[in-house]
Amino acid sequence: MNRILYLFFFLISTGTILAQTGNVSGSVKTSDGQPASFVNVYLKGANKGTITDTEGNFEITKVKPGNYTLVASFVGLQTQTQTVDVKDNQTTEASFTLEEDGQELKEVVISADPSQYVSDYPSISLRLKTPLIETPQNIQVVNAQVIKDQQIFDMREGIIRNVSGATASEHWETYARIVMRGARIASFRNGMNVTSSWGPLTEDMSMVERIEFVKGPAGFMLAAGEPSGFYNVVTKKPTGVNKGEVGMTIGSYGTYRGTLDLDGKLSKDGKLLYRLNLMGQQKGTQRSYEFNDRVSIAPVIKYQINKNTSLTAEYTLQHVKMSPIGSSYSYSANKLGDLPTDFTTLEPNMRATTAKDQSLFLTFSHGINDNWKFTGQIAYQRFDQVGESLWPAGFTNGVLVRGMNNWDVLGTAKVGQFFVNGDVETGKIKHRILAGIDMGDNSSFQDYWQFGTFIGTTDFDVYNPVYGTVPGNAYPVFDRSLDIRERGAVSSTQYSALYIQDELHLFDEKLRLTLAGRYTNTDDNGYAKNTIKDKFTPRLGVSYSINSNTSAYAVYDQSFIPQSGVNFEKEPFDPLTGNNMEVGLKKEWLNGQWTATISLYQITKNNVLTGDPEHQNYSIQIGETQTQGLEFDIRGQIVEGLNVTMNYAYTDGKITKDTDETMVDRQIPGTDKHIANAWISYRVPLGVVKGLGIAMGVQHAADRTNWYGAYYPTVNSKMPSYTRFDAALSYQFEKLSIGLNVNNIFDAELISGSYFLPSNFYFWQSEALRNYRLSVSYKF
Repeated sequence: MNRILYLFFFLISTGTILAQTGNVSGSVKTSDGQPASFVNVYLKGANKGTITDTEGNFEITKVKPGNYTLVASFVGLQTQTQTVDVKDNQTTEASFTLEEDGQELKEVVISADPSQYVSDYPSISLRLKTPLIETPQNIQVVNAQVIKDQQIFDMREGIIRNVSGATASEHWETYARIVMRGARIASFRNGMNVTSSWGPLTEDMSMVERIEFVKGPAGFMLAAGEPSGFYNVVTKKPTGVNKGEVGMTIGSYGTYRGTLDLDGKLSKDGKLLYRLNLMGQQKGTQRSYEFNDRVSIAPVIKYQINKNTSLTAEYTLQHVKMSPIGSSYSYSANKLGDLPTDFTTLEPNMRATTAKDQSLFLTFSHGINDNWKFTGQIAYQRFDQVGESLWPAGFTNGVLVRGMNNWDVLGTAKVGQFFVNGDVETGKIKHRILAGIDMGDNSSFQDYWQFGTFIGTTDFDVYNPVYGTVPGNAYPVFDRSLDIRERGAVSSTQYSALYIQDELHLFDEKLRLTLAGRYTNTDDNGYAKNTIKDKFTPRLGVSYSINSNTSAYAVYDQSFIPQSGVNFEKEPFDPLTGNNMEVGLKKEWLNGQWTATISLYQITKNNVLTGDPEHQNYSIQIGETQTQGLEFDIRGQIVEGLNVTMNYAYTDGKITKDTDETMVDRQIPGTDKHIANAWISYRVPLGVVKGLGIAMGVQHAADRTNWYGAYYPTVNSKMPSYTRFDAALSYQFEKLSIGLNVNNIFDAELISGSYFLPSNFYFWQSEALRNYRLSVSYKF
């Protein structure tokens, strides 16, 4: 891998040339003559784009001479194009007047998005001003149109099918635990780390604009992140256009769901804007008595103080009432998967578990001048959960002894971020600077110590289950007389970090060299053990534009991450350290209508957390892991109306060091070596059936290992491969949309699980067989 990197750096550093350039500038207004702020303006095929300022003005610099198509687009306004002739050392002027879009079938949110499935720029919350094709990092974006087409309800569902190598681990109804590049990746929301021991609560897609998967370490970009990467959920923000959308969904297993999205101005001068998203849902599963009822409320207020300064306040409330955690597990003393997919250990009279996730984000943005911008963000998150988790005592004489433990959690996170970014020039070199400070304080109190079996009940035959015979007084009663802070296991992590990045644009911006460093100080507290550790982590990246549609990149970076939580002995975990080496190639076709990314990487990590094979719901630290892999992603519009998302990942993750030498060279638990996905949709653009859409999707995984497979050499750690097919049929009228999605068309039995040695049984989770969702939405 080192030789590949050295050769890559050498080749791209010797292939640059000088070129002449010009600029494009102008303004955008709405039909009533008002300046149109934050409109996306870009040049097709030039990888150049920007967003209008609060006065509706824009400028695109360093453009090669030639004829281009200039595009202006915004949610709720009709997209317009102009042909511009860019000349050397001259500025070409252009202006737009955008009319309201009555159909609004295609929503373009960030910038330079010529296809419904393609995003050319990262969101503002990633702090980057560089187009994705020029960034020395593999970043994949799942946008709102993909989420809508696939009828995805929350982060736990089908999001991962749209990103190479991503999979779910222990997909409980409450949490999103996504694995990529051999490890669980960190969870971010609007650029702030909201990861906790078991959280965050899965974000409901009704309030989500896009999800950005950043692969590899990226502490320069956001707070300290997992070496394998992170995902960043970007929630919906005000657009300044008065509009709304109402949606309803019904489906299998008693699914009923309603959403409302309101967007507009609160003041006539357009300085005070709002966005409000509401969602209510009742949903069951293929398992009797299992349910997940949710409500989410997400208001956003933005005040444009002046043309350079704004303040945005965002509050999110998600409330869940559901069957006890762990209700999706099946158990067998014989082998994995020998029970039907609708098996459950639930009873109809069990107490419900409740969870409430609240977060408050405040963002202050100030344009210092045309080149520099200051951003300050603070966030507070609180997660409350009270309930039970089902887990048996084991098998006795061939029958299951059911039991449960309490599962109460109080988690809080406080995050502060202040940073500046801007452009300066020294001679012929352009510098894109990012510098700032991050601070965070994460605390968690968890009480899951109390356990009991069902009292005075007949043992449970998993092959001939009988339900409804357990009286209410047979369930364990847990002592909650003390506050959760007094009885819970406490873990607390504080960190602060300084970072700076210089992205040097050389040879007319064909070559971009990234030099960055981050100094992180952590204070980990848990069970009277207090350690203070700090570390400097460097980053070196390079990206080279082979032509206007193709770039190659290479990157080396390190990471340093405090890890919250404790092991079974109530000892806190040491920080995770790691490094990543990666090379890749990015290409756009048909003026950016569709894109492709291929990357090769190697990640080495120390102090890795994984599930404790001896104690359920606990983690342990192993020595060192190394993951090497290849990833390939294609997304976009191949021809008019035909959109495609396809990806493949080969992930070779192994334990390379451990105090138990027999662990070395075993596959990292819970990883899949081969993952392939595809989603192909076609919507008729013309004729009598204009608006008719049909889609087909497939997911495949092979060479899978179970959650604890590495620890039990005498037990087969392999999981069966699986292939699942989905399909969708839809129709879009002017403002009305109807969609029918069919999941798991061919009733594939999809399981994930493990062998649990302490109790000598197998446990796993089964996904549903064929199921349906029918949705209707109306825009106004």
